[in-house]
Amino acid sequence: MGDFEKFYNFALRFLSYRPRSEKEVRDKLKVQSEKLKVKDSTAIIDKIIVKLKEKKFVNDEEFARMFLENRLRFKPRSSRLIQMELKQKGIDPDFIEKLINDLKTINPDSDLEQAKKLVEKRIERLKNLKKQEIYEKLGRYLVSKGFNWDIIKKSIDAVLDKGV
Repeated sequence: MGDFEKFYNFALRFLSYRPRSEKEVRDKLKVQSEKLKVKDSTAIIDKIIVKLKEKKFVNDEEFARMFLENRLRFKPRSSRLIQMELKQKGIDPDFIEKLINDLKTINPDSDLEQAKKLVEKRIERLKNLKKQEIYEKLGRYLVSKGFNWDIIKKSIDAVLDKGV
């Protein structure tokens, strides 16, 4: 079995766990080629990426849409933080911008809703604390998820006003 077949099978195994961006696949193949000390790995990796795209195993736009949907559903974060994560995964900045703008067009309050979800999950643990301490702890938590102070205040106020 030649280098191309080895790397192609390695890429397929890597993709079998979850969808990946082109950059993630390239980076993983580069690391593998360095481990195996393969010469001219760049050409082999380029051929593999072309083949994976032809077979529709790698599609950055589909990956970005799925990533955004999963983040919003399972790991709520601010759109700003999601934007940075997609950029790190090598997604085209113009496409990221379009995706985030589409999200904000469909749901202008998506960041506020995501922050409220996180506050509702956390508030039960903090119910015995003073209001000031609740704001501080939830504020730090939401900042770590990429939310700005305006969204943080609104989300905490909304949840506290409901009496959760």
